[in-house]
Amino acid sequence: MSEMIPFTDNYRDHSTDTGYQFEFVCERCGNGYTSSFQRSVMGFGSRLARGLGSVTGGVLGQIGYAGEEMRDTVRGPERDKALRKAVEEMRPNFVQCGRCGDWVCKEVCWNREAGLCANCAPKVEHEIGAIQSEARIQQMREKAQTIDYTKDINLRDAAVPTCPHCGVETQGGKFCPECGKPLSLRTAECSRCGTPLKEGARFCAECGQRVQG
Repeated sequence: MSEMIPFTDNYRDHSTDTGYQFEFVCERCGNGYTSSFQRSVMGFGSRLARGLGSVTGGVLGQIGYAGEEMRDTVRGPERDKALRKAVEEMRPNFVQCGRCGDWVCKEVCWNREAGLCANCAPKVEHEIGAIQSEARIQQMREKAQTIDYTKDINLRDAAVPTCPHCGVETQGGKFCPECGKPLSLRTAECSRCGTPLKEGARFCAECGQRVQG
């Protein structure tokens, strides 16, 4: 029975036929730590045999195939040995949380005071900073609500996107930037009785009040 290898839940295998290398990843922040490259003796020997076989052929060529089969045969135990060594090399960078079981990096995601990962026991100073930032944003929103940003915008008269006289875009003004004519579509009213006045009228048809020019 092969020996169990602990601490193998959070790694990626970057091994090739020339050697073994593994990347261990924090299960909280995703930061990765790569182990030292370990050259594969059997992999190197099989490549050398294949190289000689391709040049000379014959018996040496058969040795190349034999080397390939030998490499496949020993790759399991050899890889396990390399992984075990990589685990021991990388272990000081990680801690397993006893609450959630995740392997997290010591540098960023481990709360030493609480003895848990930062997901299970967020770091107090980080939480204070986040709460203060949220409070600032909320206070800015509340303060912004007290300022009138629309005091210079005409919300009484109907909006006129284009001048009814020349068709040019009005750009939100009260007068056309091209022909200078007023852009308000609001009907003029008598200053005395409030009756709508027809365009060009000089007197109110209802009370006779003179229309101011």
